Amino acid sequence: MAIVQLPDGRWRVDVEPIKGKRFRKTLKTKGEAQRFEATCRSKCIETPNWSPKPKDRRRLSELVQLWYELHGVSLTDGHRRFAILKTTAQAMGDPIARSVEGAHVASIRAKWMAKGVTGKTANNRLGYLKAVYNELHKLDVIDYPCPFSRIQPVRLQERPLAYLTKPQIAELLEALRTRDTAPHTYMVAVICLSTGARWGEAQALTPERIGSGVITFANTKSKRVRAVPVARSLVESIHKHWREHGPFSNCIGVFRKVLLETSINPPKGQSSHILRHTFAAHFIMGGGHIVTLKEILGHASLSMTMRYAHLAPEHLHDAIRLGPMADFTLPPANP
Repeated sequence: MAIVQLPDGRWRVDVEPIKGKRFRKTLKTKGEAQRFEATCRSKCIETPNWSPKPKDRRRLSELVQLWYELHGVSLTDGHRRFAILKTTAQAMGDPIARSVEGAHVASIRAKWMAKGVTGKTANNRLGYLKAVYNELHKLDVIDYPCPFSRIQPVRLQERPLAYLTKPQIAELLEALRTRDTAPHTYMVAVICLSTGARWGEAQALTPERIGSGVITFANTKSKRVRAVPVARSLVESIHKHWREHGPFSNCIGVFRKVLLETSINPPKGQSSHILRHTFAAHFIMGGGHIVTLKEILGHASLSMTMRYAHLAPEHLHDAIRLGPMADFTLPPANP
C-alpha cells in the first residue's frame, strides 16, 4: 500500500483509507499521485461511502446529444442548432469533450473562414459550442466549465442597416399586391411595415391576437408578448383578407422572389428584415423616441435599438453645440 514508480516513469497509487475501501490509480507525476492519495484519505474520513469519479471520457458529439435532449428541444431554433453542432463536432474530429483546447477551436474557425464562412456564422458556431458546455455544467451533467471559454468572437465590421424610402415602399407593395399566386405576402408585408414585426411574427398572427386598434405578438424571439397599436383601417383590412383568403401561410419565399424583381437591391441577409428596419428608421426620422422604439420592436436591450439612433433629426448635434470649438470662429482658408 504505497506510491511506487513504474518502469515507464508513471506513478502507481494503491491506498486503503479505511478497511475494505481500496483505491488504485496510475498517474503521470509523483505530485499527482500524492494528491490523489491524500484526497482519498480525507474524503473517506468525511464520507465513508465516497469513491473517486472516473475521468469523463465522453466525446463532443455525446455532449451535443445530451444538450439537445435536456435543453435544445425547448428552444425555438433548437433543431437547427443541433444540426449545426453535430456538423461542427464532426469537423473538429469529435474529440474528448473535456480535452478540447482553445488553439484547436481557433484553428477550426480559421479553416471555416478560409473556406468562405462569414465571421458572423463563425461566431454563432463558437457561441453554440460554448452554450453546450455552459448549459450542461449548470445542469451538473459535466463537472468542468467550457475548456475554451477565453476564445473571443471574431470582431466584425458593423454594417449600416438598409431601409426603404417612401417610393421604394410603394414600388414593393404594388409588386406584391399584383402577385395573385400569393395573396398573403402583401398583407404580411403591410403588417411588418406598420408594426416593425419580424416576418415570422406577422405570418403567425391569428384573429384572437388582433384587437381594437392593437396587434399582439406572442411568438416572439425574446419569448415576451408585446402589443403594438395600429390604425383601425389595418385591423379591418386584415380581417377582410382572412375572410377572403383564410389564415396566413408560409410565404417568405414569394416575398424574397418578388423583392428581387423590383429595383430595390437589399444587402445580403436583409431581405425580409428590411421591412423591420424600414419601420424603425422612419419612426426615428419622424421624431419617435428611442426607448419607445425599443418597446415596439421588443428588443431585450437598448443597445440593439441604438443602431437606429443616428437617424434621429437631432442625433449627436450636441457635438457641435457643446464641443470645444463651439465658440470659435475659424479664419477663412488660404486661397
